[in-house]
Amino acid sequence: MTAGPVAGGAARGSACEPASGAASRPEPAAGNVRSVRGRSALALGVVVTVVLLVAAVWASLAVGPGDVSVRDVVAGLLDPDVSDKGRLIVREERVPRTVTGLLVGVALGLAGAVMQGVARNPLADPGILGVNAGASVAVVFGIGVLGLTAPTQYLWCGFLGALLSAILVYGIGSLGREGATPVKLALSGAAASAVLGSLTTALLLRDRVLFDRFRFWRVGSLSVPDPEVLWQALPFVAVGVVFALALGPRLNALSLGDDLARALGQRVGRARLAAAAAVMLLCGAATAVAGPIGFVGLVVPHAARLFTGPDYRWVLPYSALLAPVLVLVSDVVGRLLDQPGGVQVGIVTAVLGAVPFIVLVRRRRLVEL
Repeated sequence: MTAGPVAGGAARGSACEPASGAASRPEPAAGNVRSVRGRSALALGVVVTVVLLVAAVWASLAVGPGDVSVRDVVAGLLDPDVSDKGRLIVREERVPRTVTGLLVGVALGLAGAVMQGVARNPLADPGILGVNAGASVAVVFGIGVLGLTAPTQYLWCGFLGALLSAILVYGIGSLGREGATPVKLALSGAAASAVLGSLTTALLLRDRVLFDRFRFWRVGSLSVPDPEVLWQALPFVAVGVVFALALGPRLNALSLGDDLARALGQRVGRARLAAAAAVMLLCGAATAVAGPIGFVGLVVPHAARLFTGPDYRWVLPYSALLAPVLVLVSDVVGRLLDQPGGVQVGIVTAVLGAVPFIVLVRRRRLVEL
């Protein structure tokens, strides 16, 4: 009598076990499929972004004032003979501008993404650490007080000024028991920018000639007077890129808050110090080469998050690819707006960057860090 129910229970158990097992197995399989599809979509997005970057590079080489054909672009890149006017324009003018745009774009895009991640502030950009203000006052001091004339000299002043200003801001923000919190970094950066900006204005008002020489650099331009500046800045950008790309997992942890980051095994102080080093190298070199170009480090990371989400392991490489696209396209637009002189790239990036930034604000995507 008892065998029936037991057998029935066993039968029911044996019948249910495969069903429950079959029901439980597809869940991780489906999750794996979704994960693979997500990674595939992100990888495809990188390929598309690379194609956009290649198109922007080509436009930077082929579009602008002067009679330059497609053959001139190819010959200007491959043939050292610059007897032809079109090849001369490509090799001596557009190639340096394009290389500068690539270098500055990668640096500013990565720096903006790192700054927004480490500060947990959606409005963070190179200005929040006083980088632009520090570079500006150092360049003014080098030209007006030290009497520097060579671009390689006062651009190095800009790099050192940006570096020292960022160190100063981080040092002030680190004071106190809490350490370098996002709010303290933002406040110390704003205070440093105000003080250094006042010093720059005071120096410029004393010398009209100094103001005329400084104003073109202050707006932001890809016209580098001496290509040697690019070679001098390249090692700093390369080291900063390596540092920044390696910070992806740490920025993911920091975005959860300091307490959760520590619970996950992250050393918050070291992570912030590494991020500050990367930002100083990238922003200092970019600002020294092309001047304080705005909106790139602010807008590009938010645009990258529309495709990648909040994962900084993908936000950083996307930002490094999208930022030079914005810089090069802005430079091309500036050439076409006011020929033959053109509009400075810093002005165009502010105009072009403001439109998607307003769209992002209206969609309330800025808070999704």
